[in-house]
Amino acid sequence: MSRRPPRTADRRPGIAIDLSPQRIPTRGGARPGEPFRARAMAPFRARLWLVAPTIGALAGLLYGAVFGVEPLVGAIRGVFIGTPLMLYERDLILARWRALTRRAATPVFALATLATYVAIIVLGNAVAGTILHRGFGYMPDARTAMTMSEAAFAYTLAIAALATFVFRVRDLMGPRVFASLLVGRYHRPITEERIFLFLDVAGSTRFAEEHGDLAAQTWLGAIFAALALPVRRARGSIDDYVGDMALVSWSIDRGTRDAACLRCVFDFIRTVESEPDVWIARFGALPRFRAALHCGPVVTAEIGLERRKIAYFGDALNTTSRLEGLAKELDVPVIVSGDLLDRLDPLPGDLHAADLGCRPVRGRKEPLRIAAIRESASPAPSGASRQAG
Repeated sequence: MSRRPPRTADRRPGIAIDLSPQRIPTRGGARPGEPFRARAMAPFRARLWLVAPTIGALAGLLYGAVFGVEPLVGAIRGVFIGTPLMLYERDLILARWRALTRRAATPVFALATLATYVAIIVLGNAVAGTILHRGFGYMPDARTAMTMSEAAFAYTLAIAALATFVFRVRDLMGPRVFASLLVGRYHRPITEERIFLFLDVAGSTRFAEEHGDLAAQTWLGAIFAALALPVRRARGSIDDYVGDMALVSWSIDRGTRDAACLRCVFDFIRTVESEPDVWIARFGALPRFRAALHCGPVVTAEIGLERRKIAYFGDALNTTSRLEGLAKELDVPVIVSGDLLDRLDPLPGDLHAADLGCRPVRGRKEPLRIAAIRESASPAPSGASRQAG
């Protein structure tokens, strides 16, 4: 499954490539990779606004039990300190600031995140203290109510530092991989059905030849940064980056629900194509993509010792890779196997499949039925959306 990264080449004279790590400033403050549509995240966000205060209150009660603080005081302080911390980590408050810090080097990320946590803790404690003093008559005056003891501040800061480290490791590994390794889900190999997406950046070799490897890597970095939110909204997992290709996967249930795996691709394409001027201004080109999707059983397992990762073994992964080659050969932006298309039947009204027939695929005895997928601007009746047989 290895792919060559863009070739080394001298940078040719021409358009200046901005190699700065900042994301592209855009009209109206929007940035590539920020939400295009939030429909997939709405239920999750609503639940989190309910769950976060509950978890904060429980953490406050635990703190009160350990340090001998009255339950009501601990619970209220927990709500007003824990809730904004959780909402911050889930991009529901200060989302742009958090996105900026996550792109920074780890030491800068750690310091910036810790400073943000301290500010949230101090502000949350002040609000909680004011409510306790004015609403419940606790503390002799407002100043005392808003003051945090040294032990409480040290305890909260230690938890914040630990959370910063954990979240950074999660970002480096990916949320799904981190959670799976943490609970040991794949410590022993298991067989499961998954949907795989191979997303290839077209023209990366030529870009490297024209602008050099450093510019090409910056370009790919910006593209893959824009991919993160569409994948997250579709509840997928970015499992690997190999050269100019990203590997994304879903469980069958998540990927087929409202054709989330396909919507992820078009959400990503829209995110990039909605701002052509800023991509051209910074990189001199608007990225183009090829996407191939397939599903099937794989063996999933933890591998490695000093560096552990979750790896997939099976024909489904190899077939997806071959499909990406077919997409290039047929010049089709989005291609899907008949196996996956059957799982998605019927397609949502705004997605349409065009039958490309059965094609031989290297490594398979039988030809594979494939189809091209396109998205329409105006939804059609659900029963008329599928043309592939």
